[in-house]
Amino acid sequence: ALGVIAALCASSAAATTTATTRVQRNANMAKLQAGYLFPEIARRRNAFLEANPEAKIISLGIGDTTQPIPKHILSGLQTGSSKLGTKEGYSGYGAEQGVGDLRSKIATKLYNGLIKPEEVFVSDGAKCDIGRLQLLFGSEVTSAVQDPSYPVYVDTSVMMGQTGAVDSSTPAGQFPGIVYMQCNPSNGFFPDLDKTPRADIIYFCSPNNPTGATATKEQLERLVRYAKDNGSIIVFDAAYAPFIRSPELPKSIYEIDGAREVAIEVNSFSKYAGFTGVRLGWTIVPNELKYADGTPVRNDFNRVTCTVFNGASNIVQSGGLACLDDEGLAEIQTLIEYYLENAKILRNAMIEIGFEVYGGMDSPYVYVDLEGKSSWDMFSEIMEKAQVITIPGAGFGPGGEGFLRLSAFAPRESCIEAAARLKKMFA
Repeated sequence: ALGVIAALCASSAAATTTATTRVQRNANMAKLQAGYLFPEIARRRNAFLEANPEAKIISLGIGDTTQPIPKHILSGLQTGSSKLGTKEGYSGYGAEQGVGDLRSKIATKLYNGLIKPEEVFVSDGAKCDIGRLQLLFGSEVTSAVQDPSYPVYVDTSVMMGQTGAVDSSTPAGQFPGIVYMQCNPSNGFFPDLDKTPRADIIYFCSPNNPTGATATKEQLERLVRYAKDNGSIIVFDAAYAPFIRSPELPKSIYEIDGAREVAIEVNSFSKYAGFTGVRLGWTIVPNELKYADGTPVRNDFNRVTCTVFNGASNIVQSGGLACLDDEGLAEIQTLIEYYLENAKILRNAMIEIGFEVYGGMDSPYVYVDLEGKSSWDMFSEIMEKAQVITIPGAGFGPGGEGFLRLSAFAPRESCIEAAARLKKMFA
């Protein structure tokens, strides 16, 4: 009997390990190159720690906030949570577009009335909204991205089927069907729009990740004019807007005349208030923005939102309301100043070493010119010799090769220690 049972178990195990479905893999997923950047960084870091368990790693890599959520903002989250334990305060499903009070507060407190509450779609973060926007636009559009840029714009375009397979004949491998807008020191990190082929959707981030460059009003006026002339839609990623301290630099695309007719804006509380793990963001879709057939884009985005999203957490939205109280806004400014001081420490250290450095002012990212050296090689060298994690520019696209990104989202003491280690390494 035992022999029969063993045979049956062996047969079952064999069937389990060899079984396959008849479902074909999404061919667009197969086009993606290697893994997503930040898990790859974590994989290399973990492999280094496994080989060097005594290492004391400092991370200046992924842009993840490290300071605790401030008292008043935290009280909003606590209140939202406590309400769910009472008969009077309990709430279930809410409006998919977000709590009305929060939508109104975003419009008034952050945009000074430049946008209307009904144009605000509260979400679980800007990254998720980029995915929903891709679903909105579909597979037939052509997308343009800054090069280098946040990897999500390119990867989601590939997933949606907007591209061909990667072109191995290009210097670092680019996807046919995507317009790569070169942004580098020679053009002030702003694309030459006169030489940029038309695209349906233009992804533009300012302050930029990874370069730290912040577009001027004149540059954004050119971008809006370009979109109007070409019948394109701008997706403006303003996730790092609160780091802008220079009063002449726009924090929103809607500060530019005519932008309401051609631009969507995505933003997030992640960097504002340390909500990277809490998850709360928003997207603005103006009423004036219309497709070629006259259909308001907002109508379709509302349909996408209501179909694939049940709305941001009630608890988290309570925290968002607290963020936009006067006390919460003051706490946000304190957090931003903390990280900007970190950026100053890192920027000054790299300049003292002798590198050409960009960003780190009006931005939490310091972008270092490696003078032609491989960014992945430099990443490895710094990790091994200084035990500091950075981000290789190549991970942000072909245009990032030869650069390194340092993130100011670290404890102050870590930034000071990292600066000292880097100075010693390059001495």
